Amino acid sequence: MKLFLLVYLLLINALGFALMLADKQKARKKKWRVPEAALLGVAALGGSVGTLAGMYLVRHKTRHQKFTWGVPMLLALQILLAICLLMTKSGSL
Repeated sequence: MKLFLLVYLLLINALGFALMLADKQKARKKKWRVPEAALLGVAALGGSVGTLAGMYLVRHKTRHQKFTWGVPMLLALQILLAICLLMTKSGSL
């Protein structure tokens, strides 16, 4: 189960980064864009680290409050969820 979770997190974060990179390239070429709902959806499904890394390394969506506030908030919620799950499993809660 732990291996599955690790692989899932690696893939979803790689997808988040790749979508940000692809959307930035499409924006430069004035082509069809990746919907914002898809970018935020991937972040909400566990890809917030990759999406956040993509935002700042590629400098994409950094002027949109929906992203500059939303993605870090999703990351914070995911960290809190992970802490709660770990504490519950260890019997601390």
